[in-house]
Amino acid sequence: MHTYLIEQDKTSATIGFKDANLTLITPLMKKLNEDSNVKLVRYIDSHPELKDRALHVEVSKGKPLDAIKKASEAVAKYYSN
Repeated sequence: MHTYLIEQDKTSATIGFKDANLTLITPLMKKLNEDSNVKLVRYIDSHPELKDRALHVEVSKGKPLDAIKKASEAVAKYYSN
């Protein structure tokens, strides 16, 4: 699975997933929802302007990509044990 940045501003970011697998996206969303600085997590399965699945994250504090990175590291750590 390959991830890429679709768009970003101060409080939100949307990342795309090529050949997405919900097995990894679902725990990532769970970790993001557990973060008190994350305001909104939205999974986009189909969209007229996107070919791939995407994840939209909005934060109330901090940087959206930092929240995604933190959640990704937590998921990776959990599955590597």
